[in-house]
Amino acid sequence: MSPIEAIISDFGGVLTSSLTNSFVGALDNSGVSLEALGKAMAAITERDGCNPIFELETGRMSEADFMGALSDELSAQRGSPVDLDGFGERWFGHLEANQRLIDYMRELRGRGYKMAICTNNIREWEARWRAMLPVDEIFDVVVDSAFVGSRKPEPRIFQITLERLEAAPEASLFLDDVEDNCEGARRLGINAIRFRSTDQAIEEIEAALGS
Repeated sequence: MSPIEAIISDFGGVLTSSLTNSFVGALDNSGVSLEALGKAMAAITERDGCNPIFELETGRMSEADFMGALSDELSAQRGSPVDLDGFGERWFGHLEANQRLIDYMRELRGRGYKMAICTNNIREWEARWRAMLPVDEIFDVVVDSAFVGSRKPEPRIFQITLERLEAAPEASLFLDDVEDNCEGARRLGINAIRFRSTDQAIEEIEAALGS
């Protein structure tokens, strides 16, 4: 294993609290369950031939169009109007910064590692998520799927991140809470750790850096 020179971190669910909890909280007032949300997403995917989340997170669909399509499908399935206006604000209202891991990332920056965020995100949410942590203080590079037109686990988003970091894949370490994303990184030769808890992540990162 080559010495690690660069650390690449996911944002949501790693540098923040659980995304699932945020979805549940944001949907609470609407009376929509995660199961119903999943069924609506599947129906839109089947009808349109593409996953709307993929379109949203690569900047090919606006937040307004996404929420409109989802509201229409949920309303049709439930037989009564479903209004998702303000979903983003409610979602962020239930999301908390993982301060301990953010502080650890700052420490890694101080130890001389190149630092990057690689996130699947929504163009219209950029100001909100950046406001949750001192991005520019800690991270040299930010690669947001909505602005580069590629999302994890696609190879291109990892290649862009490595190019901007000027780092080799074997000298890079990627942290994400989704195993498919970790596997996507590994296929390019990037070392990857799946985030399950802050203690576990820090322990495994330190072991990788030590080796």
